[in-house]
Amino acid sequence: MCYRHPAPSEFRIAEVLTALGNPIRMAVVRVLNAGGQHNCTSVLNLIGIESKSTMTHHWRVLRESGVIFKEPSGRENLVTLRRADLDARYPGLLDTVLSGALADDAMAKRVARHG
Repeated sequence: MCYRHPAPSEFRIAEVLTALGNPIRMAVVRVLNAGGQHNCTSVLNLIGIESKSTMTHHWRVLRESGVIFKEPSGRENLVTLRRADLDARYPGLLDTVLSGALADDAMAKRVARHG
């Protein structure tokens, strides 16, 4: 299977923000932000999702928006964050969104501790 990946000039901010605005897709991006290629199953295990079928839509949104690169490798797919392309098209966006996600996590932990 060959996947279509948009060129950076085809990225649209609304599509990128939609992709990053979903908690499951944001969890994927946070895993991929560590760098390198990951197989889809390992990413799902890291974010706590057991069913591959529930991720089909999320993988497509991430790929079609330009956030990830997905390529077949045997019976598995490998995914990579398109950080360089995103940074070139929207400088600072990914860092800002990732920082915001960390801040939200910290706030949620504080609220959970203190009720």
